[in-house]
Amino acid sequence: MSAVTTQDLTKDFLTGFWRPVPKRALDCLTLEVPTGGVFGLLGPNGAGKSTTLKLLMGLLWPTRGTARILGLPPGDTAARQRLGFLPENPTFYDHLTAEELLSYFAGLFGYRGEARRRRVEYVLDLVGLAADRRRPLRQYSKGMVQRVGLAQALVNDPELVVLDEPMSGLDPIGRRDVRAMIAALGAEGRTVLFSSHILTDAEELCERVAIIARGRLVAEGRVADLASRHVTGWRLTVSGGDDEVLARVVPGGTVERLADGRAVVNLHGETRPEPVIAALAGAGLRLESVIPRRESLEDVFVRALNGDAGDDAAARAGRGEVAAR
Repeated sequence: MSAVTTQDLTKDFLTGFWRPVPKRALDCLTLEVPTGGVFGLLGPNGAGKSTTLKLLMGLLWPTRGTARILGLPPGDTAARQRLGFLPENPTFYDHLTAEELLSYFAGLFGYRGEARRRRVEYVLDLVGLAADRRRPLRQYSKGMVQRVGLAQALVNDPELVVLDEPMSGLDPIGRRDVRAMIAALGAEGRTVLFSSHILTDAEELCERVAIIARGRLVAEGRVADLASRHVTGWRLTVSGGDDEVLARVVPGGTVERLADGRAVVNLHGETRPEPVIAALAGAGLRLESVIPRRESLEDVFVRALNGDAGDDAAARAGRGEVAAR
């Protein structure tokens, strides 16, 4: 059974005052998140990521389409007992301490007495707030509040953890810690679904990703498959020789001079490095390194977004919506 499924999930919001018109935030999203591991929902700001997660959590109602969480409809009490959720900008009653807040949430999930105290202590240690457990939340920084939000998402020991921009507001050390925590949750066999517009986080953590833009799914699959890892060029570092020699030996590439007298030769496209390496050696240059350039998740992301923009333009042209210039 999949942890999360959606079928033609669509959400329109009414905008405007006198004559409200619908604005589509999510357009026929069909998606499947497998059980276990880390799944990334990627897209630029305003793409529809938070809307998708709110629909899955039952915080919004869809205009049409369906969704299932752990085989149950969004908002089902049995499903909520088995999942944890961190919104993008968590807000808590800031006169409480972190310990008091988490004790309250643990009580909602049925923890009592010593078991509740131990569970609160565990999640505070997990997110690195044990030393600040008795400070009121109003004295916390934004990053510390984000950690409290992570703790409340984990306090019920969930099977499914849904995190909306979980590293927002964190410093580099905090980001590293949260990445490690997400990776550990996936390694334990839990399902982690998190949204982000930071591609390096997704490439490091996720087994599968979905990319949405303008409310539509534009790419989905295993990271290793989406970023096909085919070689898009070569980077050769050499020492010796002047610009004239390099220009003669490397007619199909570009040359970057380094400060210590070395140079980097960039070969693009289908150009193979072997003939260039032989020519460099024949010209008396010393080869120091040969590094292939491979397609990254960022390349896939930009290509998917550009393709979506092109589809939108074509659709508008087909409907006669392209303005005359």
